[in-house]
Amino acid sequence: MAILVTGGAGYIGSHMAWELLDRGETVVVLDRLSTGFDWAVPPEATLVVGDVGDADLLNHTIAAHDIDAIIHFAGSIIVPESVDDPLSYYENNTVKSRALIAAAIRNGVKHFIFSSTAAVYGSPATIPVTEEAATLPESPYGSSKLMTEMMLRDAAFAHDFRYTALRYFNVAGADPLGRTGESTRGATHLIKVASETALGRRAFLELYGTDYPTADGTCVRDYIHVTDLVKAHYLALERLRGGGCSLVANCGYGRGYSVLEVLNAVKDVVGKDFDIRILGRRAGDPAAIVADPTRAREELGWRAEYDNLQQIVGHALDWERALARRNHR
Repeated sequence: MAILVTGGAGYIGSHMAWELLDRGETVVVLDRLSTGFDWAVPPEATLVVGDVGDADLLNHTIAAHDIDAIIHFAGSIIVPESVDDPLSYYENNTVKSRALIAAAIRNGVKHFIFSSTAAVYGSPATIPVTEEAATLPESPYGSSKLMTEMMLRDAAFAHDFRYTALRYFNVAGADPLGRTGESTRGATHLIKVASETALGRRAFLELYGTDYPTADGTCVRDYIHVTDLVKAHYLALERLRGGGCSLVANCGYGRGYSVLEVLNAVKDVVGKDFDIRILGRRAGDPAAIVADPTRAREELGWRAEYDNLQQIVGHALDWERALARRNHR
């Protein structure tokens, strides 16, 4: 039996593949390598290059590798891009997820973990936000993920099929052992961009909006270390294997940092200043969003190990240095 990790050559997916292998699991990665890298896939995992929306490939892969669980990361994730090109997000995140869910049901795969997002909440009325909060996404990205959650809910009701949808807050950091990290070209995640700028990979960093209704006028987010996040996925899989019912849970730490606080943390860790250029707000960015992680703690038995902004930034910077060495070989 094996676990299929879609998008396993990307940032979070590659961390998931390593986590599964560390736990003694057999791993098959499906990735079209549009933004991921074949070298990011652990050598002990099997890499299948292809599209998650390809029904014939899915049928063959599930049968050939005796897949009994799917962890689904493949998709598009840039909020402003989704505002500019919404139909591609509905195609890549919703339509192709529908194909994957259908393949799972068709081939008897009963356990499914879905990479969802806090963007399904939009701008919540109460912070920290619980899973019972209204889902009012403010971008096609958030809507595309929420639609997939709806498909999973309805499919689980109609079939012998159970799922967990984990709503991520802001994922950051890198594998503490240095095996993988965020390697996407032209990345938009704040800590990644700040790390690149601090190390001279970018000439400056663009800060989008300083007039939000927050303490310092910049957006506030809940930053979760990628290693803690993938551990939550494994605990979710164990829970489903043990007979647990379908579940939606937040993945965050329950505390928020503003953009300026994050940038100052990067400056402190790296030991130098860098150029920040202030622009207007981006479409689709809520002012503040912070998780209530109670459900993940209670239902999954999840506990954060890396809930420290300086440590998250330090691991991100370590990976940037390692990536620079790799790219200059």
